[in-house]
Amino acid sequence: MTPGAPVPPGPHGPPVLHRPPLDELVQRARALAVPGQRHILGIVGPPGAGKTTLAEAVCQALGGEAILVPMDGFHLSNDDLDRIGLRDRKGAPATFDAVAFLALLRRLRDAREPATLAPRFDRHADAAVPDAIAIPREVPLVVTEGNYLLLPDEPWVAIRCLLDEAWYLRSDETRVERLIRRHVEHGKAPDHARDWVQRSDEANARLIERTEDRADLVIDGLPAIPAD
Repeated sequence: MTPGAPVPPGPHGPPVLHRPPLDELVQRARALAVPGQRHILGIVGPPGAGKTTLAEAVCQALGGEAILVPMDGFHLSNDDLDRIGLRDRKGAPATFDAVAFLALLRRLRDAREPATLAPRFDRHADAAVPDAIAIPREVPLVVTEGNYLLLPDEPWVAIRCLLDEAWYLRSDETRVERLIRRHVEHGKAPDHARDWVQRSDEANARLIERTEDRADLVIDGLPAIPAD
C-alpha cells in the first residue's frame, strides 16, 4: 500500500492514512497553528505505539509554533497509588489526575496567562515534575499526547471537546517488544517487564483501542521520522 494513501474507513469511522509521510502530518498540524489564536492537537494510541515520537517530531518541525504537553505529567504519585492500592496498575485511567489535566487544558485553551506551567513525567525517577514545562501565551499550537484523550468515561469524556483535532495512532506488531525494552531501560528486570506489559499495558491497550472511532484521523503506522 502506498504511504499516505487513504484506507477506506468504516461506514461511520474517521479517515485512515497508511503510514503517511511526516510532512503530510506536519502540514495538517501547521494549519492549526494560527497566530493570535490557541489550538490544541491531541495524539492518542496504545502504550508503545509511538505517540511521543510523533508528537515530538511534529513540534520540532513547527519550531516555535508548537509546544508539547504530555498527559503523563498527571500520573498520581507512587505514594498516592500505594494508598489507594493501585501501584501495580500504574498507567490505568484511575492512576491519573484527570481532573487536574482537564483544568490545565482549559487554561491552555483560554491562554490568558503570560505563560502556563505544566508538569512533566520523569521516567527515570518514575515521578511527575511540577511546573517543568512553560507554555508562552503567544505559542499558537499545543500538542498533547496520551492514552486516554478519547476515553468516553467521566471525567475523561470532557477532554474531546477541548481538542481542535485528535489523531489516533495505531500500533504495529513490534509494539509489545518495544514496551518491554522500555521498561527494562527504566529499571525493571526483564521478567518483571514482560509480566507488566502482558498484564497491565495490554489491558490498557484494549481499552484505548475502543476509542479509535472518536478521532478525526487514524494513522495506521508510525511515519518514517528522520534521525537527528
